Amino acid sequence: MKLHTLSSVTERRQIIEKKTKTSLPTIGTFSLDETIASTRHCENMIGATQVPLGIAGPLCIDKTEYYIPLATTEGALVASVNRGCRAITDSGGAIVDNYRVGSTRGPVFYVKNLKESARLNTFIDTHLKEMQSIAQTTSRHIQLTKTFSRGVGQYRYVRFVYDTKDAMGMNMATIATDKIVRFIEEQTGISCLALSGNYCVDKKPSWLNMIEGRGFKVWAEVVLPQKILKQTLKTTAQKIYDAWLSKCIMGGIMSGSMGYNAQFANILAALFLATGQDIAHIAECSIGITTAEVRGKNLYMSV
Repeated sequence: MKLHTLSSVTERRQIIEKKTKTSLPTIGTFSLDETIASTRHCENMIGATQVPLGIAGPLCIDKTEYYIPLATTEGALVASVNRGCRAITDSGGAIVDNYRVGSTRGPVFYVKNLKESARLNTFIDTHLKEMQSIAQTTSRHIQLTKTFSRGVGQYRYVRFVYDTKDAMGMNMATIATDKIVRFIEEQTGISCLALSGNYCVDKKPSWLNMIEGRGFKVWAEVVLPQKILKQTLKTTAQKIYDAWLSKCIMGGIMSGSMGYNAQFANILAALFLATGQDIAHIAECSIGITTAEVRGKNLYMSV
């Protein structure tokens, strides 16, 4: 039986229950629009899994208060985030800045030698406007902003960077890149081996994403006064600084960590799950740096 030929979630679930000799009544209760979910978001849908949803906050950012939805099964996570929100808000709030890098797609081309690799690089550098026009024929919501490439041996990797507005836009970026690649192949006679050559770098930790960024680059900072450190966090500026230096920096060096932070992944994973984002992007979003500085009896922290 081909599950995709069945017309409803219930039918698929009943088939699975029969074949596996299990009972799955709980996953059959959900409030999602079955038609939309099973045709746009999840193939062979048989139900929905529930994850507890908590709320942390308020968190004051640039004089505006926000509440943070966190879906998790990890006890103490929401409480920890909530305590951090309280410390930041009672300290006057965090200052945040961000920069849109854009979505990326990085195909790999096969080149016969260094001369051909240089020719391809020159072609890409000198045909940006043509490639931008090609990208815009695939969607009015996408714009090619820049490219850069690197070569090694018989391979040339090209990183296309797109502004996809409010969408994550990987499908748009892939479609646009595919059409651009065909243009490059026709004009240069150089073949593309893979539309994604791991140069994007999509859903993987990498120093390229750490340095260049992907999606959005985000910075945030706060100064925690001695009173807040003592009352809310039950510690001192020096103790947090010593823990930061020994753990985030020296511990990160000793373990060969990619990025130096206490734990970005937990909070982001819970936030992504709560808001319906692609959780696999945690692989790249968890890379970042936490910094600390003792200022008298106060503590400056930034990410």
